[in-house]
Amino acid sequence: MTLGFGVIGCGMISHFHARAVRDVRGARLIGGFDAVPAAAEKFADAFGVKAYTRLDDLLDNPAVNVVTIGTPSGAHRDTAVAAARAGKHVIVEKPLEITLRRCDEIIAACKKAGVVLSTIFPSRFHDSGRQMKKAVTEGRFGRLTLGDAIVKWYRTQAYYDGGAWRGTWALDGGGALMNQAIHSVDLLLWLMGPAVEVQAQTALRAHRRIAVEDVAVATVKFANGALGVIEATTAAYPGYLKRIEIHGDTGSAVLEEEDLVKWDFAKKTRADAAILEGMTRRKSGGGGAADPAAIGHHGHARLFQDVVHAIRKGVKPQIDGPEGRRSVELILAIYKSAETGRAVRLPLPGDPPLKARQAVSQ
Repeated sequence: MTLGFGVIGCGMISHFHARAVRDVRGARLIGGFDAVPAAAEKFADAFGVKAYTRLDDLLDNPAVNVVTIGTPSGAHRDTAVAAARAGKHVIVEKPLEITLRRCDEIIAACKKAGVVLSTIFPSRFHDSGRQMKKAVTEGRFGRLTLGDAIVKWYRTQAYYDGGAWRGTWALDGGGALMNQAIHSVDLLLWLMGPAVEVQAQTALRAHRRIAVEDVAVATVKFANGALGVIEATTAAYPGYLKRIEIHGDTGSAVLEEEDLVKWDFAKKTRADAAILEGMTRRKSGGGGAADPAAIGHHGHARLFQDVVHAIRKGVKPQIDGPEGRRSVELILAIYKSAETGRAVRLPLPGDPPLKARQAVSQ
């Protein structure tokens, strides 16, 4: 059976969703919804599908089996819950939502409706990241000691000025951490396991007219006893490829965007030769380091294919709602630590206060 996909939110990311759907076996793009008619029409014209300007019209269409949600982050809950209640399977762009309560409401609605829920973290589907995960699972790093996520990107002031929701707590949910670095935070947790404590500082150094951070640094303690650092910024000109570094007492590996740039283990395997050879053929471009549109859609396509498989087989997708929630929880803990100046333990007992946080002035 071919599954019909509808896209909710026809901004920049919707085009990546549409291209990804077209690359998925057993999937067909039906249409796109946006409350702004011009955006819906532009999307529909680009992909030869129907434009929807009322969400209910899209959700009432029996040809739509799955929806992808690419609205501003703080608007994910309402559309996701409405889609679940309409019996549609739900794929939500990162972050799942901007508070734990909203994340939990999406998870509960999808569970009650019996529909599949997945959170979009395409980096987990890149071959290089999967090689690192395999090495962790096989114990090749030995005792894990350090795990770092480094995202030194650059966004112009025009980027923030170009969307009223960007750089706001209400709809963006945060800055460099919640919007840009969350992909790397997710990868770090996937590879290192759950975090149990963070200590952090954030600042607003290079941008104006936004309420959120453009620089953040956090030290992390993981449940396995390893330590780590998360660095995130949108104020590092000209922007550099994101890095994930995993170290242990018998191995180390470094991922730069989609490329493995370090692969060193005390005990070599036959597969290492092919991995090391592949390291000489770097394929990553700029990623989203300086241009948010300079990304590929292949990771999305693999994730969407996984969701189609989950629907057909009646199993969980690889990145379900609770998996999507984990990175949100860690980022909220980082924000809470930065606000209070104290270390914060995880799991969080509930949402940090939703009061407007006072940004650090220049």
